[in-house]
Amino acid sequence: MEIDSRFLSTGLLLVATILVAKLISAFIVPKSRKRVPPVVKGWPLIGGLVRFLKGPIFMLREEYPKLGGVFTLKLFHKNITFLIGPEVSAHFFKAPETDLSQQEVYQFNVPTFGPGVVFDVDYSVRQEQFRFFTEALRVNKLKSYVNQMVAEAEDYFSKWGPSGEVDLKYELEHLIILTASRCLLGREVRDKLFDDVSALFHDLDNGMLPISVLFPYLPIPAHKRRDQARKKLANIFATIIASRKSASKSEDDMLQCFIDSKYKDGRPTTEAEVTGLLIAALFAGQHTSSITSTWTGAYLLCNNKYLSAVQEEQKQLMEKHGDRVDHDVLAEMDVLYRCIKEALRLHPPLIMLLRSSHSDFSVTTREGKEYDIPKGHIIATSPAFANRLGHIFKDPDRYDPDRFSVGREEDKVAGAFSYISFGGGRHGCLGEPFAYLQIKAIWTHLLRNFELELVSPFPEIDWNAMVVGVKGKVMVRYKRKVLSVNQ
Repeated sequence: MEIDSRFLSTGLLLVATILVAKLISAFIVPKSRKRVPPVVKGWPLIGGLVRFLKGPIFMLREEYPKLGGVFTLKLFHKNITFLIGPEVSAHFFKAPETDLSQQEVYQFNVPTFGPGVVFDVDYSVRQEQFRFFTEALRVNKLKSYVNQMVAEAEDYFSKWGPSGEVDLKYELEHLIILTASRCLLGREVRDKLFDDVSALFHDLDNGMLPISVLFPYLPIPAHKRRDQARKKLANIFATIIASRKSASKSEDDMLQCFIDSKYKDGRPTTEAEVTGLLIAALFAGQHTSSITSTWTGAYLLCNNKYLSAVQEEQKQLMEKHGDRVDHDVLAEMDVLYRCIKEALRLHPPLIMLLRSSHSDFSVTTREGKEYDIPKGHIIATSPAFANRLGHIFKDPDRYDPDRFSVGREEDKVAGAFSYISFGGGRHGCLGEPFAYLQIKAIWTHLLRNFELELVSPFPEIDWNAMVVGVKGKVMVRYKRKVLSVNQ
């Protein structure tokens, strides 16, 4: 059959037109500027889980040099997008709850904190409950807490002999929980129920495992002990709260602040809410303070320059104020503050912060690369990794408290989120002032009353812990000073 040459020409022209149109579309018409972050390579389905469980910090160390400050890890059906560095993490810290939410990613805390508080309520109620925390940590409250911190430290260390060896990590953990019991949980717990409540909190603590993040209600022994401990604590605090209300007693502690708190509509807090808020407060502060106290001591006892500097600061303050140690005196301890802050930069107990994204957003890296993050991703940043970025902190793995001194201020070199040990922005840690005062109070007493020497090797990091702390014992040899300022 013979084909009409005019039909053939028309067909060839049509094909050529389509090809030209595609070429124009591909090379001349601008592409969409949307660019998703690079993805961490791994085995399909379980590859991301294997990398994640191996340790987020180890994964970040491997991927950041290759992929930069923005990349995505696929974890089963979830996408976790990391924002590493102040240039890209500003949205993480500043975005409103409607865009980046805490509630979904921290649901694993609900069995521990209990129903009706923090991550088990909507944002408006949670904001009111955070207001209760803020009111309980105002300066006038902190001043009374400091007096209790100092008294607890004096009592605890009075039981040490003239000389000896102790596991500093163990000692500080116990002192912190005693102090927290007095300042937060109340005199009734500190004086009469400390051993019982401490054991119950231990079961709560041990019920917070890595697997709990993914499966908080998995029926394993640790979770069953957690749930039993939570019920017993609720009963204990219900009795204490009822006793205070019936006797119209008022104490100077966080428990009383929560009892007296009211929502905007005038509704008072319930016994269950007070218990949950107390548990949340203790969890938020106990590990941070004990871990940071231990790291601070380990670094000071291995750095004569800074040990001498904090001792000289104590000497000057004693010449100025005598033996007095209160909120205002602790506030003057700038050298000790920087030493604590540097230990916390190197070893933030919370190594990852998470949010759930409810809207698309874009970030631009310091190299100028722009990435579009789709809604539905889990957004993560890491204080432990970001605090050691070499383009922000000079010689980032070295203990150098002077990096925060006037003139250097490396914690501000790249903006507000250069240093994120306490988070930042709208979800910054409310307990930061309390933590610094507590650690200062402890180390003020130790520096003034004891000569200390680290006799075990410098401690390693316990990456296996849910809240990353100090691995093993931290053995310290002590000798009580002859002229003790507090005796």
